[in-house]
Amino acid sequence: MKRVLITGGSRGIGAACVRRFSTEGCRVSFIYNNSEEKARELSLATGALAIRADVADKGQLAAAVAKAADEMGGIDVLVNNAGVSLIDLLSDTDDERLERLLSINLTAAIVASREASRYMVSAHKGYIVNIGSVWGRVGASCEVAYSASKAGLRGLTLALAKELGYSGISVTCVEPGAIDTDMNRELDEEAVDWVIEQTPFGRLGTPEEVAEVVSWLCSGKADFVTGQMLGVDGGFGL
Repeated sequence: MKRVLITGGSRGIGAACVRRFSTEGCRVSFIYNNSEEKARELSLATGALAIRADVADKGQLAAAVAKAADEMGGIDVLVNNAGVSLIDLLSDTDDERLERLLSINLTAAIVASREASRYMVSAHKGYIVNIGSVWGRVGASCEVAYSASKAGLRGLTLALAKELGYSGISVTCVEPGAIDTDMNRELDEEAVDWVIEQTPFGRLGTPEEVAEVVSWLCSGKADFVTGQMLGVDGGFGL
């Protein structure tokens, strides 16, 4: 029985991953911050352990990882999903918003990987999946900081795969395109229509489609895969 920890697990792709791993019989914990009601509902529906922490706070995040490991008896899978968006001209992006975005989207993934990998190294087995974005590969105007943070996850994936490979740990990055989540529902209709037009499949993706790929990477069927970026974007990034 795999022991799975998911950051940003109360909504969207994170919640879909919680549900997916739970239906596979895994022991699942997830970290959330603001969506207390959604976290409670998800925990009741799946049996997953909900842990409240602000992942931008390194101390809170490290304590949350330790709590999950203590409750589950270790960690076999880490899904670094926590993320926030920031749509604005770079010239209008203040330091506070910039620093919080980088703390949540990139630094938190580094810290969580550091803390969780300790349990995997001792077991000589494990999986770390970073949830990036197609924008981390192709870039997006007015999303410079967001794109940079997701591009940073590519570097984290490549370097950590080399560092942890000798310990039998796979590190990969799933890069969604436009997915039907709360984050993208904040976009206006014109922006959504444009994204759909640029996507060869001609639609938004679903959180469940992303969770399916994450699950496969950790299933044992992809155990010779590491250091790879896998787009789940309907062809948007082509």
